[in-house]
Amino acid sequence: MSDSTVQCWLVERELGDRDFVTLVYATPDGSRYQQRQRSSTALRTGATVTAATEVPEDELEPVPDEETRKRYATEVDRTADKYDPDDPI
Repeated sequence: MSDSTVQCWLVERELGDRDFVTLVYATPDGSRYQQRQRSSTALRTGATVTAATEVPEDELEPVPDEETRKRYATEVDRTADKYDPDDPI
């Protein structure tokens, strides 16, 4: 397991079935991501969702296609311009 982390930014949030919210954090270049699911209850009572988070490098997945990589990189820029990393979002 690697001790190295990468700052990733929130690029996608989607309400799914059964009261779960999917959060996607991506690297600044949009090439890698981490997807997390949290219940709406956990969103209200648990840790705050922030604009950015440190993700262990070995927990990041490659983004499978160029279109999504570009979209994620654009969203990272937009989020980083609007929020500080620790801002609730």
